[in-house]
Amino acid sequence: MASVEQYQTVGRRKTSVARVLLRRGTGQWSVNGRALPDYFPRPTHQKRLAEPFEVTETDGQYDVVVRVRGGGQTGQADAIRLAVARALVDADEDFRVALRPRGLLTRDPRKVERKKPGRPKARKRFQFSKR
Repeated sequence: MASVEQYQTVGRRKTSVARVLLRRGTGQWSVNGRALPDYFPRPTHQKRLAEPFEVTETDGQYDVVVRVRGGGQTGQADAIRLAVARALVDADEDFRVALRPRGLLTRDPRKVERKKPGRPKARKRFQFSKR
């Protein structure tokens, strides 16, 4: 039995973690067992997910299987985007030249700041009363 060449990578954003399996195929997406439009109904999220393929001109050449958890839709979409870009670099090192300048291989380090004691939120203060 011939083994199928596949690439497995991880992407993170905020509190979301995405594990992506990339195989040669016809461009099929499976996100947590569902089709891409079912899991991400917003066209903006779908466009962000397709960005690594558009930059490398590999639209429809790979099947993508995703397991993602944590966070919200935007965090999950960006985590998947990073994982797909990393998997494409694993598939062909020449893609790094195209993906790096667009920032598709850079993990976004921003996270939610914790709430501080004596304040209503992380930085907001209660209203000051002079008298």
